[in-house]
Amino acid sequence: MNSTQPSRQQAWELLTQFNQSKSLIAHAVTVESVMRHFAQKFGEDPEKWGIVGLIHDLDYEQFPDQHCQKTEEILRSRGWPEEYIRAAASHGYGIVNDVKPESLLEKTLYAVDELTGLVAAAALVRPSKSILDLKPKSVKKKWKDKHFAAGVNREIIETGCQWLGMELADVIAETISGMQPVAEEIGLRGSPDQ
Repeated sequence: MNSTQPSRQQAWELLTQFNQSKSLIAHAVTVESVMRHFAQKFGEDPEKWGIVGLIHDLDYEQFPDQHCQKTEEILRSRGWPEEYIRAAASHGYGIVNDVKPESLLEKTLYAVDELTGLVAAAALVRPSKSILDLKPKSVKKKWKDKHFAAGVNREIIETGCQWLGMELADVIAETISGMQPVAEEIGLRGSPDQ
């Protein structure tokens, strides 16, 4: 890779080269959009944050047993900047590796990766099946029900919120806002009340 910063097009090509699953691609697009949203909120680079969000699960479909590790190999072999590689790996902290999130970008990815799944699930059980009219309090209600979206690791989200110094309710609200621009693309446009 010649440029210092990879382009979204390069990230997209890699994502779709290693992933065919519509749900994994939708998750990548979701996390990309939320990361861009948080970058703008924090006065950071939305392009960089979005690209990290897009490729964070690059290896998950083909190499689930080597999650994060294979992403590091794939990105390194293509000359990606170390900052991107480390950021992508850090979301696996405490689960598949010991790369602890340190930068604001890494802490944000750690907090929102799992949370986007809970928010999406909360949107899908609404009559509208839409992220566009989803309220944070609805997600908070679902949060308390451990049987709802049981695969979502709430401890990881709580840890991420603590690292960001933000309340869970605020991170939920920002995550919803970050998902709304891609509602159509991720299948969560639904039919919100006009």
